[in-house]
Amino acid sequence: MQISFHGAAGTVTGSRHLLEVGEQRILVDSGMFQGLKKLRLLNWKEPSFPAKRIDHLLLTHAHIDHTGYLPRLMRYGFNAPVHCTPATAELVELLLMDSAHLQEEDARFANKKGFSKHDPAKPLYTSKDALKALKLLSPSGYSKWIDLGGDVRARFANAGHILGASFIEVRVRQNGSETVIVFSGDVGRYDVPLHADPEPLPPCDYLVIESTYGDRLHNHETIHDQIRKIFKETIRRRGVVLIPAFSVGRVQMVTLILRDLMNKDELPEVPIHIDSPMAIEATAIYSRHLYDCNLDTDVVEDGRNRLFPRDVHLHRTVHESKQLNTMEGPRVIVASSGMMTGGRILHHLVRRLPHHENVILLAGYQAVGTRGRALQEGAKSLRIHGQDVPVKAQHATIEGLSAHADYAELLRWLGTSEKLPRKVFVVHGEPDSATAMAQRIEQTFSIETMIPKMGDRVKL
Repeated sequence: MQISFHGAAGTVTGSRHLLEVGEQRILVDSGMFQGLKKLRLLNWKEPSFPAKRIDHLLLTHAHIDHTGYLPRLMRYGFNAPVHCTPATAELVELLLMDSAHLQEEDARFANKKGFSKHDPAKPLYTSKDALKALKLLSPSGYSKWIDLGGDVRARFANAGHILGASFIEVRVRQNGSETVIVFSGDVGRYDVPLHADPEPLPPCDYLVIESTYGDRLHNHETIHDQIRKIFKETIRRRGVVLIPAFSVGRVQMVTLILRDLMNKDELPEVPIHIDSPMAIEATAIYSRHLYDCNLDTDVVEDGRNRLFPRDVHLHRTVHESKQLNTMEGPRVIVASSGMMTGGRILHHLVRRLPHHENVILLAGYQAVGTRGRALQEGAKSLRIHGQDVPVKAQHATIEGLSAHADYAELLRWLGTSEKLPRKVFVVHGEPDSATAMAQRIEQTFSIETMIPKMGDRVKL
């Protein structure tokens, strides 16, 4: 029995962990690399494991850095059941089809404008590829054991984070004894709106844990206090508040909070525009799962769904999106993607970044190499669609909206186990974050830790 790491090792994206038990090969997550160009180029390379020999794929949740490589993986022969929770299956369909569409659109746009180094520019995969991948999905509810063959079984448990997200408990029986491996996926936060707290960590022998915020604590200042001043100043200047936000989880939380603030007269009443077909559909999927165990009870008030607040304008078509370019402030525009790597947010940035009366509010973690991180680090211009767009607008980061646990919350989650693991693998974090997380685990629990590098293989 051995585990190898083919993504999310030394970086926060591209989650791919391979568990081998005898002849059984079980892949946990099939994520796309994002951020720095050297990482994005890895998506175009043949996977560092034999894709056609994978027997099962387990998905922790729907985010593209955990699922977005799946259609490409099939080009190398992968054709096995893909297990996930029912809500994750719905969101994966939405996200993969959107990912394929964006890549097709970006390739067409690059060919039209001639700024690609490749002639012609091609998408990593197409909508047809994504549709083929979706046929492999095999949903399974929380806590239900899945027989993976060869005395291996697995089940999902609520990890918080986003709708349908899970950590995965894998049990392997060999020679009369049982070994338990847990893959954390992305662990959600405690005591936040929209999503329920993560379930306790079950007793386990080995733990693969994320470390996105392994060296940081979230700002526990209320969202209200953080955004009130800068929001009011922008409205006074009749500017536009532009919020890049992830379509799944983040958009729903942002609009919920803004609408509540306006209802309480803590913010001026201005139009809120959701410019993302995917975010609109994701909200509909959330609404179908209002009573799922990993959604917080605050999504329903007096039997009423609070995920579609009043006076929020939904922009589905390209024409509706383009109309926003002609609208002056004050108003709020929420669009994806959250790290400004693609999608409609790029067109809004081209329009709004060069004007000082506007503000860009970043609503979560920004990976190295993304436009969001560049903006946080004081970039004077952002490269968008082959042009350098000057940064004249203000920008700020809203702390507390992240769906990732910080290091204190990760330690809290690890401490909920009745039997601590004998070894912990720290993944899904940039080097400083992973190192800090590993040190804190060792100091707090006296557990052996390892920070695997890409391609590392460890016998269990």
